[in-house]
Amino acid sequence: MAKNVAIGIQNFETMIQRDCFYIDKTYLIKEWWESGDDVTLLARPRRFGKTLNMSMLETFFSNKYEDRGELFEGLVIWKEEKYRELQGTYPVISLSFAGIKDDNCSEAIQSICDLIKEQYFLHEELMKSQALLEEEKSIFEQMKSEISRENAKKAIYYLSSFLYKHYGKKVIILLDEYDTPMQEAYVNGYWEEFTSFIRNLFNSTFKTNPYMERAIMTGITRVSRESVFSDLNNLAVVTTTSSRYATSFGFTEEEVFAAMDERGMTDKEGVKYWYDGFVFGDVMDMYNPWSIINYLKEGKLSTYWANTSSNNLVGKLIRESDVDCKKLFEKLLLGEAIEVPVDEQIVYHNLDNNEEAIWSLLLATGYLKVVAYQPREYYTGNEYVIYQLALTNEEVKKMFYRMVSDWFGSVKGSYNDFIKALLQGNLKAMNTYMNRVSQSIFSYFDTGRGPLGAEPERFYHGFVLGLLVDLSGEYQVRSNRESGFGRYDVMIYPKRQMNKAAFILEFKAHDPEDEKELKDTVQAALHQIEEKNYAAELQALGFSEDCIHKYGFAFEGKRVLIGTSG
Repeated sequence: MAKNVAIGIQNFETMIQRDCFYIDKTYLIKEWWESGDDVTLLARPRRFGKTLNMSMLETFFSNKYEDRGELFEGLVIWKEEKYRELQGTYPVISLSFAGIKDDNCSEAIQSICDLIKEQYFLHEELMKSQALLEEEKSIFEQMKSEISRENAKKAIYYLSSFLYKHYGKKVIILLDEYDTPMQEAYVNGYWEEFTSFIRNLFNSTFKTNPYMERAIMTGITRVSRESVFSDLNNLAVVTTTSSRYATSFGFTEEEVFAAMDERGMTDKEGVKYWYDGFVFGDVMDMYNPWSIINYLKEGKLSTYWANTSSNNLVGKLIRESDVDCKKLFEKLLLGEAIEVPVDEQIVYHNLDNNEEAIWSLLLATGYLKVVAYQPREYYTGNEYVIYQLALTNEEVKKMFYRMVSDWFGSVKGSYNDFIKALLQGNLKAMNTYMNRVSQSIFSYFDTGRGPLGAEPERFYHGFVLGLLVDLSGEYQVRSNRESGFGRYDVMIYPKRQMNKAAFILEFKAHDPEDEKELKDTVQAALHQIEEKNYAAELQALGFSEDCIHKYGFAFEGKRVLIGTSG
């Protein structure tokens, strides 16, 4: 009989005691232990079982779970005598930064101090230890009373030394979601101050700590070494492109289909289309556990994983990115692969100035998958990698469609009315509604990169993404493609009926040196459509001249004028 599927359990002991549906990942224990690595950083997308695995590691190694071997009976790790003897034999310090989401630096640091203070309360047995000196017990009491920004940097170091003295064994340190507060620091503008604190904390905890046996950190991204790991040369980094621990986080296709078989669920093709696509190292066909668990419980295909986070950072970076980035994002939404350089070290404070970092972040967070890669070299001889990336699966695609649609939330009515007017050929209404949209959201796509209105391309390529999302059911939307003797801005045509209207849109910013009035800019755009013969592609597809409608869009700041030649 299939076990009950429980949602949201992240505690290993609870999962086992309730006899809930659980896919055995205990081989992670053996792989990690036999690696011999001093400090391991495991980067995986959100909701990929990182917290449950960290709880499993704590339950296995911590001497607080001594004589609790029954929790591992029947699991793969319990088959080896060596590991049965290892269970419950180490002092463990286990923390999670998942809840550190403060909007200012002082509160973020205080939240971390409070977390560390809890560890002292969890180890109060040390106050009765005969192995600790009175001076050390005094430090212990001080830490229980208050951990400040100043003494926090050494707080885990001190606790490790006390545990080592008491138990006679070095300490295993587990830190879950280490990068959550770093993302918040970037989003809320206190990156430099916060990383200075965290760098010192990590140095004393993981680098200069002689009482540490081993450590694991998990997170979504690999934050750059220069930011927080500059002193940690003992760090083994495992990202999504590494083959180490490839199946320890997430579900394999075999595991997913076996769970479906147990429940008599037959839509394997649908599940694969919606949820397959994650690639870890050389292991293909990995599935997000959160989506699969919810599907097994609810029995319907939906955007479970995409609905668990606001994705504000990703949305902000794409929305405010330059034209080239938006063009690449358009290709992704069309189901195509893009070829871009990727540096897996995320430099958060450079995200605003480095468009390439967006693709690195999207890969780390699981929204993109690696289709292929090719190592190349800079002229300096330093190797870097060009990746072919694509959207991970249908669930991710639907999430991005919703995100783009939400960009126009404040003017959704006017935006929809513009699209209707376009399809109906109502030029007056097109001008009315397009100006409403432009007045409301122009700066939304054109922020922080020069004076307002200096780069209208940012607006209209964001607008193109909106067209792509809203018209994708019935129409093909293409932009910046070769046709005739040049590259058109936007082409829209019906996917099935060649006797319906098709559209060519050309955008131009008003240049007062070349054009006296905005209407002259419109004419320049229309002239370009004719001169470059942009209609050639539509004609090749079978559209007659009468069905091809050509529009010139002229921009001057937030003001837009649209004209047509037919």
